[in-house]
Amino acid sequence: MTGTLINVAAVIVGSIIGLTFKKKLPQKVIDVVFQGIGLVTFCIGVFMFLKSEWLIVVVLSLLFGGITGGLLDINLRVQQWSNRVKARFSKTGGNFSEGLTTAFLLYCMGAMAILGALDEGLGQGYELLLTKSVLDGFSSIALSSALGIGVLFSAIPLFLFQGGITLFAIYFGDFANELVINEVSATGGVLLCGLALNILQIVKVRVMDLLPALLYAVIFAYICSRCFA
Repeated sequence: MTGTLINVAAVIVGSIIGLTFKKKLPQKVIDVVFQGIGLVTFCIGVFMFLKSEWLIVVVLSLLFGGITGGLLDINLRVQQWSNRVKARFSKTGGNFSEGLTTAFLLYCMGAMAILGALDEGLGQGYELLLTKSVLDGFSSIALSSALGIGVLFSAIPLFLFQGGITLFAIYFGDFANELVINEVSATGGVLLCGLALNILQIVKVRVMDLLPALLYAVIFAYICSRCFA
């Protein structure tokens, strides 16, 4: 998991830089950069969604994922956990929960996260994750400047998510065919669009409650690839 470790290190370093220079950057500059990240995130989400070959997979995944996430109340549980951690770092300010969830979703929902982790697990190298590390490192500077130390702690779920995909690819590589990857990426694209709406403060989408949709996307896409492809 060399690529994932480098990615995590890039996020940590970028977050530290952003937190260090936070007070030296005018708020209007931080706001504009943050809005730019929101717009780019929305465009990336749309681009990923358009890769879907089976729209019904995305729809069903979001439906069942939303039901599962709502019943488990993932969003509330994440907020409660993040508030406990935030209490230990209250002097840093910022919205810990928002920083944690925004950074995690931005870093992990992209095609580069999924494909890069899969490539490394399948023995194809970690060049894609190196490229992602550079992008995430610079993004974490802007995000931590705007949202605080929660962005730094997003390195933990980032490691678990990408590391989990890599281990999955090592042991179950044949399961992740092209259709599965495309539909998981498309479903992640919808989640990124929801994240972008949150970043731009257009509407509050409970994206964390929709995260189980990614697991359902794997299941439904695999069924479609076996039965209809």
